[in-house]
Amino acid sequence: MADKTSNQMWGGRFAAGPDAIMEAINASIGYDKRMAAQDIAGSKAHAAMLAATGIVTDSDAEAMKEGLDTVLAEIEGGSFQFSAALEDIHMNVEARLKEIIGEPAGRLHTGRSRNDQVATDFKLWVRDQLDATEGALLALMRALVAQADAGADWVMPGFTHLQVAQPVTWGHHMMAYVEMFARDLSRVRDARARMNECPLGAAALAGTSFPVDRDMTAQALGFDRPAANSLDAVSDRDFALEFLSAASICAMHLSRMAEELVIWSSAQFRFVSLSDRFSTGSSIMPQKKNPDAAELIRAKIGRIFGANVALTLVMKGLPLAYSKDMQEDKEQVFDAADNLMLALAAMEGMVRDMSANRDVLEIAAATGFSTATDLADWLVRVLGMPFRDAHHVTGTLVALAERKGCDLPDLTLGDMQDVHGAITQEVFDVLGVHNSVASRVSYGGTAPENVRAQVARWQEVLG
Repeated sequence: MADKTSNQMWGGRFAAGPDAIMEAINASIGYDKRMAAQDIAGSKAHAAMLAATGIVTDSDAEAMKEGLDTVLAEIEGGSFQFSAALEDIHMNVEARLKEIIGEPAGRLHTGRSRNDQVATDFKLWVRDQLDATEGALLALMRALVAQADAGADWVMPGFTHLQVAQPVTWGHHMMAYVEMFARDLSRVRDARARMNECPLGAAALAGTSFPVDRDMTAQALGFDRPAANSLDAVSDRDFALEFLSAASICAMHLSRMAEELVIWSSAQFRFVSLSDRFSTGSSIMPQKKNPDAAELIRAKIGRIFGANVALTLVMKGLPLAYSKDMQEDKEQVFDAADNLMLALAAMEGMVRDMSANRDVLEIAAATGFSTATDLADWLVRVLGMPFRDAHHVTGTLVALAERKGCDLPDLTLGDMQDVHGAITQEVFDVLGVHNSVASRVSYGGTAPENVRAQVARWQEVLG
C-alpha cells in the first residue's frame, strides 16, 4: 500500500500515492541526505529572515531554530529515520520538524521553493568541498616543497618521450608538480569566488511576493551577495560543473605523478622507494612490492572525468528554469568529490613517505648522452659556431661514443679533435651532470640555486 505521507507533503494534489517504481525513480534521499547540514543551515537562515521581516513571529522562528537543531542532532547521532516516501532531504527534515514543533513548521517554507532550497543546499555543499580541496592541495604542495628542499642539488635524468634528455635536479622535478597543483589551487579558489552568490529567495523561478530580505540570508550563509536573476538562480549548476572541471584537471595531474611513481619505483628504475603504507605485496610472488596506491590514483581520473561528462550531458538540453533532470546532478559530484579527496590524501602520504635513491638518480642522469646539449652550447658559446653546425658536430661525437660503447665524457680530447680540431680540454668542464645542472641558471631553470629560490618563495606562500 502506498505511503500517504507523500500525498500530504504534496498538498493533496494526487488522489493516490506513487507506486513503487515512481517512488524509486523520484526519490533522492538515498544520496542527498549528505546535504543535511547544509539544508538545515539554509532553513535556519531563512527562518531568522522571516522573523526579521515580520513574515512569521519571533516565537515561531525560535521554535523552528530549536526544532532544526534537534533534527540535525538526530541526523548526526544516527537516530534519524530517513523515508524514501518523503523523496528528499528537504521533505524529510520538514516532516520531522513538524513532528517536533507542530504548526510553526508549516510556516518555514514561506517565501521559498524546493527549487531555490536545493540550489542553495547544493551550492553550500560544493563550497564546503572546494574549501576541503584547497586544504588538501596545500598539504600536498607542502609535501612536494619539502622533497624539493631536501634534494635541491640531487641530479637525475630529465626525460622527453620517456627518453633521457638532459640532467635536471630532483628538486626541480618536485617543484614542477608544485606549479601544476598551484594552478589547480587557483582554479579551486576562482570557482569558489564565482559561485558565491545565494539562490535562496528566488523561490520556484520568479521570486516571491513576500517581503523577504535576500541580502540577510545571503550574508548569514556566507555568500557574497544574492543571485541577481531568479530564473538563473534555480537553474544554474555551473558551480557544480566548475568543481568537476577543476577536479578533472587536478585528477589528471595526480594521475601523471602517479604514473611517474609507478615507473620510478619499478625494479628497472629504482629512482624512489615507496613506503609500505602505500604499497602492497603479491599473493604469489614474495619479492613484489606493488605501488597500488599510485595505480589507484591513476585510475581515479576515469571516475572524476566521467562525472564531469555526465553532468554536462544532463544539463545540456534543459530549458529554463528547473527540470527534474537536475536531480541527477548530485551523485556524480558526490562520487567525484570523494575520489578526489582520497586521491589527494593518498598522494600527499606517498610524497611525504617516499625516499629518492640519490645514487641511482645520479648514475641514471649521466646515461643516454644527457650532456649532449651542453656540448653543443659550448661549441656555440666558446668557438662561436652556428648552433646548427654545433648540433651536427655533437651528433657526430654522440655516434662516435656509441660505437666506442662509452658516454661523451669518456671520449678523449683526441677523439673530439678528430671531429673538430678547435675543441679544447675546457669542453670537459661542461660534460659532467653537476656542471650541466649548475649552468641552467635562466629563470625557471634547473640550477640548484634556482630551485632553492623557488623553494623559499613557496615556503613563504604556503606558510
